[in-house]
Amino acid sequence: MAAMMRQKRKQNLTITGLLIALWLSSGLVLSPAANAAALVDAIVTDPLTGVALEGYDPVSYFTEPEPVQGLADYEYQWGGVPWYFASAANRDVFMRNPEIYAPQFGGHCATSLSRGYLSDGKPRLYTIVGMKLYLFYSVANREAFFKSEDISVRDANGGWARLSGTLTAEEGSVADAVGKAADVVPADGEVAEAAPH
Repeated sequence: MAAMMRQKRKQNLTITGLLIALWLSSGLVLSPAANAAALVDAIVTDPLTGVALEGYDPVSYFTEPEPVQGLADYEYQWGGVPWYFASAANRDVFMRNPEIYAPQFGGHCATSLSRGYLSDGKPRLYTIVGMKLYLFYSVANREAFFKSEDISVRDANGGWARLSGTLTAEEGSVADAVGKAADVVPADGEVAEAAPH
C-alpha cells in the first residue's frame, strides 16, 4: 500500500511539473493575485455548460412558486454568458430589463460577500428581498442572511464593491450592469420583507 501511495505522489508531481513547464513556456505571466482572480467570473455559470443560473429561467423566480428550468430554444446572451428561459415571453421581459431579474452580485453568495469573500450561489438556494434575487452557497448562509437581512444586504453591497473589480467579464458588460443593479439600495436603508423560499 505504501509503495502504491509513493507511486501516486510521483505521478502527481510529474503532472504538476509538466503543467508548470507548459504554463511557463506559454509566456503567460500573471501575478498570483491576478491568476486567482482570473478563475472567478462576474456571473456564476454552470461549469459544464457555461449557462447562467444552471439553466433556470431568471424571470420565473419572480412569477412562479418555484424557479423553472429554461430551454436552450429561448436563449439570450447577456453579460457574456447565455441565459435560458422557459418561454419567449420570459426571454423578452428579461431582454428589456436584465438587471431587474438577474441575481444580485452576478449570482455570488450574498452572505459570503457580506463576510468579505466570494463563493458561487446555488440557483435552488435563494430568496427575494426588496424585489431582488439573492443566491446563497449553502442553507446555513441563507439562514444567516435571514437573521439580519438589512445588515446582510448592506455588507454584501460593500463586499461586492470591493471584490467585483477582481472578476473577469466582458469589458463594459456585466461588471457594470451587475454593479449598477447591486448599488440600488432603498434610500431609507430598509429592506422589504419577503417570505423565505
